[in-house]
Amino acid sequence: MTARPTGSSAFADKSAEAPAPSFSRRTLLAGAVGAISATLLNNASALPAQTKGPVPSPPALDDPGKLQGHIPTELGERSPFEHPRRRVNRAAPAGESESPLQELYGTITPADLHFERHHGGVPVIDPARYTLLIHGMVERPLKFTLADLKRFPTVSRVCFIECSGNGYRGFQTTTMKREATPSWIDGLLSTSEWTGVSLATLFREAGVKPDAKWFLAEGSDAAHMTRSIPVEKALDDAIIAYAQNGEAIRPEQGYPARLLLPGWEGNTQVKWIKRIELAKNPFMTREETSKYTDPLANGTARMFSFVMDAKSLITFPAYPDTVSRGWCVITGLAWSGRGKIARVEVTTDGGNAWESAELQPPVLSKCTTRFRHLWKYAGGEAVLMSRAIDETGYVQPTRAQLAAARGEGTFYHMNNIRGWKVERSGKVFFHVEG
Repeated sequence: MTARPTGSSAFADKSAEAPAPSFSRRTLLAGAVGAISATLLNNASALPAQTKGPVPSPPALDDPGKLQGHIPTELGERSPFEHPRRRVNRAAPAGESESPLQELYGTITPADLHFERHHGGVPVIDPARYTLLIHGMVERPLKFTLADLKRFPTVSRVCFIECSGNGYRGFQTTTMKREATPSWIDGLLSTSEWTGVSLATLFREAGVKPDAKWFLAEGSDAAHMTRSIPVEKALDDAIIAYAQNGEAIRPEQGYPARLLLPGWEGNTQVKWIKRIELAKNPFMTREETSKYTDPLANGTARMFSFVMDAKSLITFPAYPDTVSRGWCVITGLAWSGRGKIARVEVTTDGGNAWESAELQPPVLSKCTTRFRHLWKYAGGEAVLMSRAIDETGYVQPTRAQLAAARGEGTFYHMNNIRGWKVERSGKVFFHVEG
């Protein structure tokens, strides 16, 4: 018997060890398809956040059941046929990215499609070195590590976060174009399941004094974002969140921990939170004096407007959709920082007649709610709008009503009714009231 070669010579002549493996046409085809799919997946994941044209799809097989599919992977990927992308607005201070509302289903926003809004970029924080300091008007100033926070009882909140400047472009008729998608109008809105520790629990640990009515939340970003928050909110439903949709919060959402205030404006929900200071009065920081405050027509200013008002938006049909004669299902989102959505009404004639839309379960408090309305399009022009009514009875206002209440100089909390103009061709464009 001839001895098997050893050492480096073992690779000299493979043909001497065993016959060449035989491949069937089916095996070769399966391998080729797998390679093509892998390449397309890699290419899709490498695409920029904002693309100029459509993303190519892979060649489809007439009968995919005849071929072996790819094996499981360590990290799941979207189908190469699906390629939702956030719209990136780099003109905004420190940049922002907007959730593609028109491409989403249900109410939960995938973590990688959650909108972004920063004031000093995204800091890189080592979770092993992270701490949260609670001090000021407390019996016991405390510093918590991330491991400390995770040892407390866990709570979860399913709620939306919305930038208080969301929709401003839709309010200003001089800046909004007809060619505006739902993402461009109201894309600074996302909904997630947030998990962490109740802020009330941490306040009890520190022994917050009875006279402490406000606390300062400060972030670790380059802007040192700081906001004054009433202690009452902390004792209600606020949490220090370290997880989002079942995984650790992503860096752009505040990794390793952020403040979550369900139903309140996004700017108050300080990301990368590092310090909380208790006091009797608000701290009157830059972000709540020169920013996030609205001048009113009577010479006063609207400050600490924390709660996000009831609002809705039709996401289909919307620009750049085209509708055909016949039945069409109008769909969209409604939300309110005051609680549950009680009703959504839809008009297809510019507001002359309103009909109740169907709410899609689940209908949760301080969470986006899906609605749908069956409409028979007879052709010609139409104006589609929606208005939300929450459980407190608050009704989403028109643009004229909002301007009358707050003046034309307001910038934040633009929750006026939005509309879409259907032209005779069936093409849909954004429609601004007035």
